[in-house]
Amino acid sequence: MQEPTFLILTALAAQPLHGYGIVQAVSALSAGEVTLRPGTLYGALDRLDQQGLIAVDREEPVDGRLRRYYRLSDGGAAALAEQAERLRRRVAAADEQLRLRPGIAGGAA
Repeated sequence: MQEPTFLILTALAAQPLHGYGIVQAVSALSAGEVTLRPGTLYGALDRLDQQGLIAVDREEPVDGRLRRYYRLSDGGAAALAEQAERLRRRVAAADEQLRLRPGIAGGAA
């Protein structure tokens, strides 16, 4: 799972969001390191919807346009949880290897 996909699913884990809300949440979750452009975001949302990981929650009219809200599906929540666990294992492995490296805090001096 690519980082932007992981962050989009994470942004939708707590509540449904519209496109701009997802962009803001992804930026906050990544401490500003990931910025989604509209084309990237909506392409990803279409793909995630087709994969059944997210779904349209509702549409609301705003200034004459429909604002579409997306929500995480049960399958999306399962995929996100699986990815989070996979990443925890990778972090634990990296931490263990760093502890073995001489000159790193916690490692042999």
